[in-house]
Amino acid sequence: MAMTRVMVAFFFFLALAQAELHAGLVLKGSVACLDCPSNSDLSGLQVLVKCDKVKKLAMTYSKEDGTFETQLPTDASKSTDPLTCKAKIMGGPQQLYTSAVNSVIPVTKAKESDHFTTSKPLDFYLSCPVKGRCEGKDMGFGSSKTVDLPLPREWGLAPSSYYVPFFPIIGIP
Repeated sequence: MAMTRVMVAFFFFLALAQAELHAGLVLKGSVACLDCPSNSDLSGLQVLVKCDKVKKLAMTYSKEDGTFETQLPTDASKSTDPLTCKAKIMGGPQQLYTSAVNSVIPVTKAKESDHFTTSKPLDFYLSCPVKGRCEGKDMGFGSSKTVDLPLPREWGLAPSSYYVPFFPIIGIP
């Protein structure tokens, strides 16, 4: 009976130590809308945090006043330097526009505090800031349209788009 109490106390102590260890890796930041009226609802904006040489990502949503808070991603096998982390707005309830320069913000240590913060708020626009320059970039992907030749139903074949783009290599042993 005494052994089980000792084990429960040990695991409780271990859990508290683990919680205290992670409490120091908290990121607190904010988002700012550059063309919204004052006192706008900034809730629901998705913020992604990525640290260098860490496979995991941290994701959080902003609150109504535009602030967000999350644990910095860490790897158990490696020690993570929080100053190599970066934050980025991924999206929101409406279409957002960000400049390429201000889309990724580095993480810094907060002054006179025990948490980390972004070096400046994550800025975004709700409307296109430069007329005519907000279209998506062509990343080199072609159209996804396929060729669909009309085949008689009596032949019992699948639609031609399933096999027309396929060119078999014949004659290779």
